[in-house]
Amino acid sequence: MGVFIKFFGTIMELMIPWILSYILDNVVPTKDRRMIFFWGIMMIACSLAAVVGNILANRVAASVARDTTRSVRHDLFKKISYLSCRQIDYFSIPTLESRLTTDTYNVNQVIGMMQRLGIRAPILLIGGICITMTMEPVLTLVMISVLPFITLVVWLVSRKGIPMYTYLQQGVDILVRTVRENISGIRVIKALSKTEEEKQHFADVNNEVVRRETRATIIMGITNPMMNLLLNVGLTLVIAVGAYRVNAGMTQPGTIIAFLSYFTIILNAMLSVTRMFVMYSRGSASAQRIYEVLNTEEDLQLTNEEAVEEDDHIVFEDVCFSYKGKSDNLSHISFRLKKGETLGIIGPTGAGKTTIINLLMRLYEKKSGSIRIQGRPVGTIPPEELHTKFGVVFQNDVLFADTIHENIDFGRKLPEERIMQAAKCAQAMEFIDGLPEKMDHMVTARGTNLSGGQKQRVLLSRALAGDSEILILDDSSSALDYKTDSMLRQALRENYAGITTIVIAQRVSSILHADHILVLEEGKEIGYGTHEELMESCELYREISESQMGGDFG
Repeated sequence: MGVFIKFFGTIMELMIPWILSYILDNVVPTKDRRMIFFWGIMMIACSLAAVVGNILANRVAASVARDTTRSVRHDLFKKISYLSCRQIDYFSIPTLESRLTTDTYNVNQVIGMMQRLGIRAPILLIGGICITMTMEPVLTLVMISVLPFITLVVWLVSRKGIPMYTYLQQGVDILVRTVRENISGIRVIKALSKTEEEKQHFADVNNEVVRRETRATIIMGITNPMMNLLLNVGLTLVIAVGAYRVNAGMTQPGTIIAFLSYFTIILNAMLSVTRMFVMYSRGSASAQRIYEVLNTEEDLQLTNEEAVEEDDHIVFEDVCFSYKGKSDNLSHISFRLKKGETLGIIGPTGAGKTTIINLLMRLYEKKSGSIRIQGRPVGTIPPEELHTKFGVVFQNDVLFADTIHENIDFGRKLPEERIMQAAKCAQAMEFIDGLPEKMDHMVTARGTNLSGGQKQRVLLSRALAGDSEILILDDSSSALDYKTDSMLRQALRENYAGITTIVIAQRVSSILHADHILVLEEGKEIGYGTHEELMESCELYREISESQMGGDFG
């Protein structure tokens, strides 16, 4: 419908100069007032039809651009949501944010402009040339003699512009990352008096983006001056030849006036085409970046590994993994957990503790070995089924700008008694009951209005409320005092004894009574057993224990 309305309005616009020429050359000489009045009304009607048609078509174009962009954003966000952690690492979070915002905006602008001008401009250009050809073929040939040069300029500039706009968007990605890092680390920046250094760093990044944008703008800015030059040359030639033909009696003045009107229409159409090519260069660069994400194939396909009959709940069997495909970040990790048992994982920073969790949840794909849950290799379990098995508190987990209740429920519509039980077990009710709104207390983004210990207890409540069969706690009690940590561990044993638990800890006291303790160093297993066994057999564990607790407090 929008295309038809735009077509109709443009045709009406093209009719106006022809009617003017007909009035001047054929109607005025007759001095017939009724015919002059009639054709005057026709001009007004065509003008109104052109205006109304263009307004309606532009509204339709805006609606289509809006709906298309909304669909692109939805599909892009959906795709990003299902990217593996490896793929997210490849693209990086700032560039994904940029593609979801800046790039989709550029695509929106292109879609809107192509609908507004992509139909109108070619019709005015081609239609104007066709009409002028019937009116004055000689002048038309003079006019179109400059069009090949215009086409060449547009092609050369747009060919250069697309890579430059891609380069510009990459700079925007860096800018987004810089802003994101500074906002996230604003407290430590202030605390360490690094504000001026970060201001300078941002200024450098911002200046680089401006430099890239300037280069792209300069290149694309060549188009309009060159267009104006060529079109003015064409206009000069048309006026000169037209004046000669009028003086020679080869054409009528009304035809020349109409022809100049058509030349103006064709000129504006060519300028519109130029604007489209400039915008297309930017939009095409953004569309390619969006397509790169949308076209990314899932790298965590379901595997054909056979299930194993075994009594163990979780099995790691000779598992190796590498983030970058070179040296192993995990080497030959093996352990077995029965249902309801607890595994503690301890080791220096970068030892591979969190990596084990990522592999168990299949956020990354193992390099070799076998990982099984109830005898089923994790690669054979659909993600939507696999992830329902886990209640997780990650090391750098986040709270959302919502109530405490909603942060615990997390859109799962859990029974109220389960939410309250989870909050009590996580020792969260201790501070929630002291809040005026209690569970309806609003949490700011990332939980900045809660203390570190309070945030961890809300996050623990979220993980426990899901009633999952596997509980993963990644350094989730680091902000808790020893008393609260002890009460938490006791509550877990009393209320969630049937849940298989994996605890990543920096404190030996958090895993002291675990059924099994895995000691890692540089991605290698250097100790496995109970606290007592490791105190005898693992030097690193013994050193950690003695430094934290002064000896064996078993």
